[in-house]
Amino acid sequence: MRLSFRNGLIICLLTVFTFTGTRAQNSKSDPKETSQKLAAALYYIENFYVDSTQPAKLTETAIVSILKELDPHSAYISKEELSAANEALEGSFEGVGISFQLNRDTILVASVVPGGPSEKFGIQAGDKIVRINHEDAFGSKINNKWVMDRLRGKKGTVVQVEILRLGRNELIPYDIVRDKIPINSIDATFMLPGQIGYIRLNRFSKTSMDEFYASMGQLKEKGMQSLILDLRSNSGGYLNTAVELSDEFLPDNRLIVYTEGKNSPRQDFRATGKGSFEKGKLIVLINESSASASEIVSGAVQDWDRGLVIGRRSFGKGLVQRPFNLPDGSVIRLTSARYHTPSGRCIQRPYDEGSDKYYKDLNERLERGEFVHADSIHFPDSLKYATHNGRTVYGGGGIMPDVFVAWDSMQYTNFYSDLIRKGVLNRYTLEYTNENRKKMKKAFADVNAFINGFQVDGKMLADFESVAENEGVKWDSAAFERSKTLILYQIKGLIARNMWDMGAYYEVVAGFDETLQRAMAIMNSDEEYNSFLRKRTQ
Repeated sequence: MRLSFRNGLIICLLTVFTFTGTRAQNSKSDPKETSQKLAAALYYIENFYVDSTQPAKLTETAIVSILKELDPHSAYISKEELSAANEALEGSFEGVGISFQLNRDTILVASVVPGGPSEKFGIQAGDKIVRINHEDAFGSKINNKWVMDRLRGKKGTVVQVEILRLGRNELIPYDIVRDKIPINSIDATFMLPGQIGYIRLNRFSKTSMDEFYASMGQLKEKGMQSLILDLRSNSGGYLNTAVELSDEFLPDNRLIVYTEGKNSPRQDFRATGKGSFEKGKLIVLINESSASASEIVSGAVQDWDRGLVIGRRSFGKGLVQRPFNLPDGSVIRLTSARYHTPSGRCIQRPYDEGSDKYYKDLNERLERGEFVHADSIHFPDSLKYATHNGRTVYGGGGIMPDVFVAWDSMQYTNFYSDLIRKGVLNRYTLEYTNENRKKMKKAFADVNAFINGFQVDGKMLADFESVAENEGVKWDSAAFERSKTLILYQIKGLIARNMWDMGAYYEVVAGFDETLQRAMAIMNSDEEYNSFLRKRTQ
């Protein structure tokens, strides 16, 4: 199938949502009659049911049930849940500006947000928060929700905390004025050998493009010629942000994506030609948890042969949700259209067997060996499309990468899973960092010095084994040997994260990342890079 360049209508629709008890295909139903039917049922329940009822809760339950009948991604969000649901996409929240971890029922400050309230007041990574607003903040009652309920709050309000700091006998009191705290959507930005820049994007939020421009500026100052954009485990976000990011790579007027639905006429989104990286090698990394907006970007890059997509088949979410406000301040996010890549592919995978089966698909992929063997993935010829260069691509279930990189199941043992599940890696690395922070700060001026000079030695492994045993993970020497390289990289990476930031973690584990290493090897070979972009003879 050839690329389509026809102009679409750009229309904003204001619609009124009416509740129906049947699927959308029953077009002959009377909207007034069905809405009255639902209202009547709720009236009778409230006024004639044998016991007392909660009408508001019943109404919410009815809405949730209706949306479940439509598709897996239409959703109801209550007024109380709306703020938290929007935080990640809005790119900020209001609070004190720390990231914390619970360590033995104690709140440990893992890092402080640069420029945030806690940093301004002098709180440091490694501090333990033992009282909040004169209430003890330790013991079995402490969980993530308990902490966030007390530390988050409206900008300008004050929260009182008391800190226990290593080397100080007395508690240190702080009155922290809450402020707006940014939530970064870019986890890491750094240079790789061969003048390759690396950016890892975790979501498509309102602030993502500002962060991207800043990252690109840093990389270009360091001599970047090629770019690896890591969208692995990026579940999506705003459609417009995905379009803007794609625009950075594509020439003027290139179709990026189009949306179309029964009540939403086709709308085309095109590049403007103002992109900051329209030339130069480009690789996009994806995996089975890359979805929605991530698939828009990778699909556009692939269809136009602008760069290579490397990794494993993406999730397969090609449905667009629009928010509609309900009278009480709650919202329904209703699927209004499907999106299509430039070649015409709809990469939404089937959901006609219900939401439960839909969300079990990743487990089924694992069981049939798809994460390990590319030839276990089969697409029907009816879903065959062609890129700009004539390469064959497929619709109907995620973006299939140009270069498949298998998941190394041998290293991810049950023993390693137990270490993660019981929090052993986090606990050990937090305690090690707290005990050695001053020494490491003196020995390693920056992340690069740490990467080149720090090694996990025998004493550290012995201490790690002790922590594992104390946390109820029986030491398995044979499994440890299989997972050893992975565990060593994780220990070193998590210590780097605790010392600096999340970017430091990714910079450390890059040496173990097979997908990233494969991408770097291809990027550093003009012949191999270009060969994947050429049409193959059948």
